[in-house]
Amino acid sequence: QVQLVESGGGLVQAGGSLRLSCAASGSILSFNVMGWYRQAPGKQRDLVAYITSGGSTNYADSVKGRFTISRDNAKNTVYLQMNSLKPEDKAVYYCAAPWHGNYWGQGTQVTVSS
Repeated sequence: QVQLVESGGGLVQAGGSLRLSCAASGSILSFNVMGWYRQAPGKQRDLVAYITSGGSTNYADSVKGRFTISRDNAKNTVYLQMNSLKPEDKAVYYCAAPWHGNYWGQGTQVTVSS
């Protein structure tokens, strides 16, 4: 079972940037689709972005133009570059591949101060 471990979260001022990383314990080549989700306090977990093995990407409307998802299959790592962060981006961010099974990371906290 491949394990997913996120890193890169933290506290940033509004307008700032963070880069989240998701390191897999095994090959992600078998994961055609990988994504990032987020869950704010008291809210449901929502899909933020996903990327296919061919590099196609899709974003939630709320992050389009500000966030960029990428993957490095050689390093078994998926990234989420977050720019122009807003206070409403505050959430726990999860790396996941639910299209392929119950693959979820433990989450990393992102806090944006106004």
